[in-house]
Amino acid sequence: MEGLWKQFWRRRTRSRKGRARGAPSPSTQAYLAHKETARAFITTRTHVLAAAHGFAVRRIAIRNTRRSWGSCSAKGNLNFNYKLLFLPPCLSDYIIVHELCHLRHLNHSAAFWEEVLAIMPDALVRSEALRRHERALGTSRGALAALCSAHSACASCITLEHHRPAVFVPPQSESRERTVG
Repeated sequence: MEGLWKQFWRRRTRSRKGRARGAPSPSTQAYLAHKETARAFITTRTHVLAAAHGFAVRRIAIRNTRRSWGSCSAKGNLNFNYKLLFLPPCLSDYIIVHELCHLRHLNHSAAFWEEVLAIMPDALVRSEALRRHERALGTSRGALAALCSAHSACASCITLEHHRPAVFVPPQSESRERTVG
């Protein structure tokens, strides 16, 4: 009986989808490759938006979540999906503003939505564009890159000067670059 258990366990822990045991999945590899660039971009953008609208941010964490773009804790900590890096600026800004508003309202009450709309009057258009994208393309890295190259969700994103450059260099170091496409 013990021999059968060992065989079962070996089969169970053997490589999944052709990966060597212990090797990170492609999703984890992409996350690790883009985490620091995403951290620099999201942290910078969050601090800019927070300062402009009077929010106090405690901590910002970058995560690899499957379904959530961001979250806010009762302690004032913000969590963001690293894939915000691949969204067009108007959609990533919408997600950041949404989470910043949760610092004052930890729910989706009428007061919360009033605050979001006061900061970003076209937030509902951006929210719908984000949902439409999720339904059509999903949240894979390739789908996000395709969306970023052919995006026209809001009036401010139709003008090219609103888009971030093709290469984003984090303020802390010039050695890391990210190209779109």
